[in-house]
Amino acid sequence: MKIVPIPENEVQRLKALKDYNILDTFNEEEFDRLTQLAALICGVPIALVSLIDESRQWFKANVGIQETKETPRDISFCQFTIMGSETFEIVDATKDERFAENPLVTGNPEIRFYAGYPLTDPNGMNLGSLCVIDRVPKKLDDTQLKALEILGKEVVSQIVARKVYSERVKLEKLFNYSKDLICIIEKNGYLKKVNPRFENVMGYSKEELLSMSFLDIVYEDDKSNTLLELEKISTEETNLNFQSRLIKKEGITVIFNWLGNRDTETEEIYAIGRDEIGRAHV
Repeated sequence: MKIVPIPENEVQRLKALKDYNILDTFNEEEFDRLTQLAALICGVPIALVSLIDESRQWFKANVGIQETKETPRDISFCQFTIMGSETFEIVDATKDERFAENPLVTGNPEIRFYAGYPLTDPNGMNLGSLCVIDRVPKKLDDTQLKALEILGKEVVSQIVARKVYSERVKLEKLFNYSKDLICIIEKNGYLKKVNPRFENVMGYSKEELLSMSFLDIVYEDDKSNTLLELEKISTEETNLNFQSRLIKKEGITVIFNWLGNRDTETEEIYAIGRDEIGRAHV
């Protein structure tokens, strides 16, 4: 009977993999270089960055197997790699009952040797493997095993960095295109960053706004309450939630509800101002 290993955290693992939004993406040089380096160091003709989803292993990068981008999961060697935390090595697949009749052994690419290091993300989820393959029996020495581990961890770093960059781009788009006023207020009360909507509504240039305290644009009768709210969020574990009137550059009053929170490390306040009346004033 065919052994089909399934990690105990399979549901969470698959969710983590999908959250990285890396499946079925184009080749990227960072991953290609690491794969090439793995092949060179281990002295093999084939190396792969392999990611395992519900039904397949998909190659983000590969050396030596250009004719395909994926294989069924149930015949993959990497399905065994993601079961552990160390390098999974097969010296001669023809002598291993788990793989002797495997079509990847009996047919193209005629795998004999395999070594895969699990790609474990910071939350402990095995996304796939960095693996090296040969068509003759082989065994990696200690230096090669360590190198494969180091390269595998670097692959994970690239996957994580890719996600962080993607999320940063999305946040920047949200910041730039939001119809709400978004700003960062320094602990001294001065504006550190404002979005384009903030400039358009208030009538000030970005340079002007960044030279002002948040209180400088608050209506006089609302300043004491606004200051109280800013001091409260600066000293207590609470969220920002209050209403205040702002004075536009031309002297027009606009009313905004403010939501936000404080970064405990920098003590900066991240705030969003929303016109609940329907932005009739803007």
